Amino acid sequence: MFDLVLQALQTLFTPEHFVYLLLGVLLGLVIGIFPGLGGIAGLSLLLPFLYGMDEVSALATLIGLVAVIPTSATFTSVLMGIPGSSSSQATVLDGFALAKKGQASRALGAAFSSSLVGGLFGAIILTFFVQIARPFILIFGSAELFMLAIFGLSMVGSLSGKSLVKGVVACGFGILVGSIGSAPATGEFRMIFGIDYLYDGLPLVVIALSIFAFPEISELFRKESAIAGESKLGKGGMLTGVKDLIKNKWLALRCSGIGTIVGAIPGMGGSVVDWIAYGHVVQTSKDKSQFGKGDIRGVIAPESANNAKEGGALMPTLLFGIPGSGSMAVFLGGMVLIGIEAGPSMVTKDIDLTYTIIWSLAIANVLGAGLSLFLAGPISKLTQIKFSLLAPFMIMVISFAAFQATKDMMDLWMLLVFGLIGIFMKRFGWSRPAFLIGFVLATQAESYLNMSVQFYGWEMFLRPGVIIIIILSLISVYYSRKGTVDENAELMEKERNQKLTLTPQLIFAAAVLLFILIAIVDSNQQSFLGGVFTLTVAYAILPFALWLVWTFARKKNSDPAVFDAEQAVEEGTFKAPWYEPILWIGGLYILSVLIGFIPAIMVFFIAFFTIKANTSLVKTAVLTAAGVGLLFLFGYFLNLEFPQGLLL
Repeated sequence: MFDLVLQALQTLFTPEHFVYLLLGVLLGLVIGIFPGLGGIAGLSLLLPFLYGMDEVSALATLIGLVAVIPTSATFTSVLMGIPGSSSSQATVLDGFALAKKGQASRALGAAFSSSLVGGLFGAIILTFFVQIARPFILIFGSAELFMLAIFGLSMVGSLSGKSLVKGVVACGFGILVGSIGSAPATGEFRMIFGIDYLYDGLPLVVIALSIFAFPEISELFRKESAIAGESKLGKGGMLTGVKDLIKNKWLALRCSGIGTIVGAIPGMGGSVVDWIAYGHVVQTSKDKSQFGKGDIRGVIAPESANNAKEGGALMPTLLFGIPGSGSMAVFLGGMVLIGIEAGPSMVTKDIDLTYTIIWSLAIANVLGAGLSLFLAGPISKLTQIKFSLLAPFMIMVISFAAFQATKDMMDLWMLLVFGLIGIFMKRFGWSRPAFLIGFVLATQAESYLNMSVQFYGWEMFLRPGVIIIIILSLISVYYSRKGTVDENAELMEKERNQKLTLTPQLIFAAAVLLFILIAIVDSNQQSFLGGVFTLTVAYAILPFALWLVWTFARKKNSDPAVFDAEQAVEEGTFKAPWYEPILWIGGLYILSVLIGFIPAIMVFFIAFFTIKANTSLVKTAVLTAAGVGLLFLFGYFLNLEFPQGLLL
């Protein structure tokens, strides 16, 4: 055994292995910085190039890429409020809030150093527990996995703001939207409204960009100022972020543990681990007043967890050949391509290969975090650029990223539709994190519930693991209401004495209620297994939705559910009406349908810089060429597709 471990160390420090590991890290940085691609897309793009590569080189490149994507995805989450990947959604809440305060480099410093801690923690846990992890992983059956999904939903209370009712409805609304498409148990199509695109459900990338990135871009668009406003970046920001990590070292280690455990459970994946870690820090903190408004702990917690989860996800992938996440599924495919078979042999005769993978993961995390910290200072200066110059690039990025979800023009139209919903959710104080958690966990919760009932019947709730998770969920719910994340708290104070016009809020709440009623009607047309989950969720949130509509209809201004950011901000804050960004982006998509995305982007850039930004012809030409060149660069090297037009 010792000889095999020594052999792993020798492989690890060969120049060839290190060079290809660095190559994978650099590719991961590029792919991670571009939002919406993430680990799955990045690894998928790399697979064709593995043919013909030797085992050491191919494995090093794969590991380098998978290790660093969660780290580099933080750039857009912090700097632009655009979730770089599914595992960096929670970072947006406080990371982008810090960027708007001019503390982007501090947030990035804390994020990357936390990612380093999480990545190393995951690798260390793997090193010591890889041979004894089998019994632990086998404990989790479908019943335990269902309860883990419920545990994730228990975080909703701490992310609901002043109005728990709105949070519950937002979460239920997210679950129903996540249930659109084929039912896991029967394959029946639910709430597709005759649209072929909805057969497979709505892509997470599109929804995440719509709910988080779209409203932030729209707001900055209307303010016509830099992301950081009038704030200055200041010096020593990254160092301050590292000091923040040291100050909160136990939080980082706790969340790294959470990330490793959740990552090791097949099926949970990276789309929920950051929210669990974020919910944990909110629930366990004495001072919760700054969460959602720029609390550095809200960056440290999810970033520690999302890198540690890669180490955890490797456990079931290597030991059983069962991918711990979507990116691990593609990683497993890459292993097969280069002739490595995952399974029990990875902890017996191939233990040297296992330790090579684990320790390569640790080194890749060090390289990725180091390079990201080096780039953080210069890149954070993007927040000081006037937004009228940055907006077209951000709109181009989220549109292009959304299109990569299914390569269908409907990706862009869904981005616009749910972007509008995201704008209204932010404006009226509906919890966007609660909606996204519901969306992410909908399919998992339903699938595991159906399997559990079939395997165990209702005795599933008597299983020891299930009982333990139920207790943890109840504790989570109890602590979640002791303090909540509320990004609108300051505006709520300003509007307390105002007489608000409640009609806009009433219309939005009525629209959500209508969707719930449609879900009830649709569920009743399905078979029992096909409709019982959505029917239960719809009936559970129906009273709360009715109560909200009744509250707004009665014009009861004193209720905590009443909030309208549009009426709370000072006059003159917004220099454009709320619908102007929608018109610009909608115009881009109409042009894309007619002439294709690239020509449409050229027209969009020229029109925007000339009319909105009022730049000179030379500057407009340079910026347009830069935008189109960037698209071609990514399209060529990463083999990505662009929407094609009907006319061109």
